[in-house]
Amino acid sequence: MKTILEAKKINKLVLHDLDVQIFNGDFTVIMGPSGAGKSTLLYALSCTDKIESGDILFDDEKISSAGEKQLSEIRAKKFGFVFQDANLISNLSLYENVLVAGFLDKKRPEKKLKEEADLLFEQMNLAGAKDRLPSMCSGGEVQRCAIARSVINKPEIIFADEPTGALNRQNSSEVLNLLSSLNNKGQTILMVTHDIRSAVRGGRILYIDDGAIVSELLLGPYQIENPDADEARNEKLTEWLKKLQW
Repeated sequence: MKTILEAKKINKLVLHDLDVQIFNGDFTVIMGPSGAGKSTLLYALSCTDKIESGDILFDDEKISSAGEKQLSEIRAKKFGFVFQDANLISNLSLYENVLVAGFLDKKRPEKKLKEEADLLFEQMNLAGAKDRLPSMCSGGEVQRCAIARSVINKPEIIFADEPTGALNRQNSSEVLNLLSSLNNKGQTILMVTHDIRSAVRGGRILYIDDGAIVSELLLGPYQIENPDADEARNEKLTEWLKKLQW
């Protein structure tokens, strides 16, 4: 499998000489105890935060030493972001929030952008809420909009930091189904979570402790149409975490 993103001997706060590869088309999950460096690693890999030393490579190109203009362009066009707090613009509708992100691609005609946004809102069951402000929507609708915003520019990687952390079980399931569906279609996803129900969606689970990746579990692709497999995946993940004293 092709490596799309790689860290070589990076140092940043709790991270010490850490190496990791993220593979194209994978749904990779980062787990570990509080303070282990999960989010620090996510933000380092996305070059949202500068590393102290080492290298970050994206598509075999070193980006950790790139200038802010180049990094801004990569984050706008190649990376998508979904956070626990959706960070939508409060005085814009859900639809406008997605369009604003889409306008970063100045080469795409506005008509084409709106057609793609309309399709996303249909796929994410948001068509009825597209004209509402975020404050008028449920947590699940807001987070699904955040996912639509993250994919409107067809990013090569989605970085998700605890995307279901503030949601109830039903809304969490809807958001996770969307992420799984995107991954089944080839979207690369890197997600940080402490929740087993979320982590089980990953095909590859990395466990980080004291700033180092200490273990890896391969679960294989998650298939939404086969929910009966959830129990076996859950048991395998739970047993692995117990051995790590999580």
